[in-house]
Amino acid sequence: MFTSRARLEWRSGRKGVDRPDYLKELVHEFNTSKDSDARAQVLANLANFAYDPINYPWLRRLGVIDVFLAEASEGTPDLRKFAVAGLCNLALDHENKLYIIKSGGVGVVSECLICQEEDTVASAITTLMFLVTPQSKPEITSASVVRRVVSEAKSNNPRVSNLAKIFLADYCTPEQVAQAETAQ
Repeated sequence: MFTSRARLEWRSGRKGVDRPDYLKELVHEFNTSKDSDARAQVLANLANFAYDPINYPWLRRLGVIDVFLAEASEGTPDLRKFAVAGLCNLALDHENKLYIIKSGGVGVVSECLICQEEDTVASAITTLMFLVTPQSKPEITSASVVRRVVSEAKSNNPRVSNLAKIFLADYCTPEQVAQAETAQ
């Protein structure tokens, strides 16, 4: 649920937990923890906080987008799943979108299309759709990405398949889709 500053104060009281401090503690815990389960839980929490626009400025200041990008490219399957979900939650915001794109996020997210975890693939497709700008569209609809998405359109998972079909219909030309299908 989206939160306003007044709602945050009402829920936590004037002396309640300070949201920026709490997020800072989560980032610190993620960066210092050696326990893989604890890291996954913290990253999942950060991805959930990325859902609410009131948290965007704090998450940017704390470098959470960079954490998500790093884990989406190099993390374990669980960390990758939460990282791409976090990027997906952040990508609709204009400032976040530009930062993700400028930081190589299109390539990072595109690589997640080949993951075995269906939630990761669904988040990756959705994130790519959110990242489309006139400047990023050529990379997002490159032949290699379109081939991967065409493959996912045949998935047995209806959520993944439907997202892939929406991506192909809304962002790709019929020629791009036909070329990708022929290449397979």
